[in-house]
Amino acid sequence: MMGRATCVVAEDEALLRDELVQQLMRAWPGLDIVAACEDGGAALEAIAAHQPDVAFLDIRMPGLTGLEVAAALASCSPRTEVVFVTAYDQYAIDAFERGAVDYLQKPVSAERLAATVQRLQRRAGAAPDAARLAALLRQLGAAPAAPKPPPLVWLTASAGSETRLIMVDDIAYFQSDSKYTVVMTAAGEALLRKPIRELLEVLDPDIFKQIHRSTIVNLKAIAAISRDETGRGVLKLKTRPETLAVSQPFMALFRSM
Repeated sequence: MMGRATCVVAEDEALLRDELVQQLMRAWPGLDIVAACEDGGAALEAIAAHQPDVAFLDIRMPGLTGLEVAAALASCSPRTEVVFVTAYDQYAIDAFERGAVDYLQKPVSAERLAATVQRLQRRAGAAPDAARLAALLRQLGAAPAAPKPPPLVWLTASAGSETRLIMVDDIAYFQSDSKYTVVMTAAGEALLRKPIRELLEVLDPDIFKQIHRSTIVNLKAIAAISRDETGRGVLKLKTRPETLAVSQPFMALFRSM
């Protein structure tokens, strides 16, 4: 990584994301930032597409967390080094100090970022330590979770001239459609004026999983998962006749369930 290197940045706060990009450009002139993403799903797809040398991942993001994205890299981009960007407490910082993975604590200082860049450049050409990364992810996953508001229970969506009250448990999947999000149930579809990214912040992450940048599925609505002739995942639903495609990078997340 002493010459030109490539990088994906993932941070859900726009101001912090822009600031990190600017800091990286100053600290590492030989770095090409190929994508700057606002959520974990977009980051995973960008990493799979670009196979970057390094990924700077915010830990807490809507939908896929930085930890989940890192866990999927073993199959979709194994040579990518991971640097976590975190506002975590000392429990997690202690774990990082014992791990093989770099981290940056918010707010990111120029001095700390310069030290991380030097470490990455010294490790140029060496394969990331996948075993130690996996151990670190398990340890961080066991950390006490920050309190979160209760997940969404119901929502209102438009169906023609009607406004329907829909229980979240009855929803098979959500799919982005231009300025709207399609809400699909056994009874049919309705339209919601809320983007996928905002839904990921209020849905129960143990029940609703992203399978594509534009699709969230209710795990309780899945009847079966298979692969087509190209190796892409295909979901069959219990209450809907159509199938749903699983973007290739997201297949790693299903293997870990």
